[in-house]
Amino acid sequence: MTDRYDLMLQLPELYRSIPFAELQRVLGEMCRRAGADLELTLRQLWPQTASGWGLELWETAYGIPIDLSKDEAFRRTRVISKLRGQGTPTVELIQAVAASFVNGQVEVVEHNDQYYFVIKFVSVLGIPPNIDDLTAAINEIKPAHLSFVFEYLYRLWRDLKSYTWRELSGKTWKDAREASLP
Repeated sequence: MTDRYDLMLQLPELYRSIPFAELQRVLGEMCRRAGADLELTLRQLWPQTASGWGLELWETAYGIPIDLSKDEAFRRTRVISKLRGQGTPTVELIQAVAASFVNGQVEVVEHNDQYYFVIKFVSVLGIPPNIDDLTAAINEIKPAHLSFVFEYLYRLWRDLKSYTWRELSGKTWKDAREASLP
C-alpha cells in the first residue's frame, strides 16, 4: 500500500484501532481505484491515447464505422487522420493525413494542369498494408475535381548488388523488394 492512499498515517493514534483501521483501508482502496479510473478516463480525452470505449466515442463523433476486428493502433490512426482532415484541403494537409496512415514520410506532387496529384511514399517500401483506408481518407478530404495516384518505393536490382545470393536465400522477391534487409 502506498503512503499516498494510506489514510491511517494521517490520523491520530486514537483512530488507529481495528474498526477505524478497516474503514480507512477500504477508503484508501477506493481512492486508489478512483485514481486509476481517473487516469483511464483522462487517456480517453485524446485520440492518440484513447482505447476501448473512448476510441469508440471518437470514431462515432467523426462518423467512422467501428470495426472491432482491427487493432486499436490502426483505429486511432483513422481518427487522427480524420481530425487532421478538417479544414481546407492543402498539400500539407494531404501529406499529414497520408503520413499518419503509413507512419512514414510522404510527398505530394501536384499536377494542377492535369487535375491530379501524386502521393509518393518516400520512407516506406512497398504498398502500405492499410492502403484502402488511406485511399478512403484521401477521397474524403481532396477536392472533388482532382484525382490522385500513389507512387510506391521499391528496392531495385542495383540496390541488391551488395547482398550475396546466400544472404537473400529464403527471401521472396517481395521480401527483397520491400522488407528491411540486414
